[in-house]
Amino acid sequence: MAKGMRDIKRQIKTTQSTKQITKAMEMVAAAKLRRAQNAALASKPYADKLKEVVDSIASSGGSVKHPMLVKRPIKRTAYIVITSDRGLAGGLNSNLLRKLTNTIGEKHASKDEYAIFVIGRKGQAYLSRRNYPLAEVITGLSDSPTFHDIKPVASAAVEGFENGQYDEVYVVYNLFVNALSQIPTVKQLLPLDPSQLDGGSNGAKADYEYEPSAEEVLNVLLPKYAETLVYSAMLNNKASEFGSRMTAMGNATKNATKMIASYTLSYNRARQAAITQEIAEIVGGANAQS
Repeated sequence: MAKGMRDIKRQIKTTQSTKQITKAMEMVAAAKLRRAQNAALASKPYADKLKEVVDSIASSGGSVKHPMLVKRPIKRTAYIVITSDRGLAGGLNSNLLRKLTNTIGEKHASKDEYAIFVIGRKGQAYLSRRNYPLAEVITGLSDSPTFHDIKPVASAAVEGFENGQYDEVYVVYNLFVNALSQIPTVKQLLPLDPSQLDGGSNGAKADYEYEPSAEEVLNVLLPKYAETLVYSAMLNNKASEFGSRMTAMGNATKNATKMIASYTLSYNRARQAAITQEIAEIVGGANAQS
């Protein structure tokens, strides 16, 4: 009985230590989530203004054309997959990678038909183990990634489309809704859809004059706009990561609390049984001497 009580006490201490860790990770994730949301909001005005200018040129009566706006027969596809570097974030990465593999299985019959650009160690490890064709990998990003951090992958995918190496480009990421909800998303990046560029602004649009020409400006802005969409997806995925981790660690903390209560109840019952047994032995011994 004493040995059983020692084991239960050890389990209580171990679970209490685990609870302290998960609670601390929950609080850290909550703080990082707020920063990630602020970063996403801070990048929105630039993306919106860039979208407005690109829309203004692209919708100028069909007089301006660009290869990034033209659909062509699909021979090869590129996927930009954004995952996290660390785990302990619930099903965030596994759900996203399952969505990716299902999409690839439905769309492609051969590995020659697609290439994958990966951001994040979780995606790299998962796809490498299964021998998916990886074109480029970026890992070790900070919790507050900058545009410069993801530019190599974004630029490589965009240039591959412009050069005809890829006929369409998708970005695969977790769309942040709130701390409890993150949606695995496969979104077409290229060719850009002019209907999506039309921002649907209810107010009057600005009338721009372009120098040296609208075509030249579009040649510069469209690649930047596509790269900005990748960066926006990265910020969404970061917010999703911290939201999912905060939720997962919160659930782990609640489960640890329940386990501690259960262990404590078992310990108290075992201690009460031991005390009862000792009293019974004392009373039995006293009766034997009388």
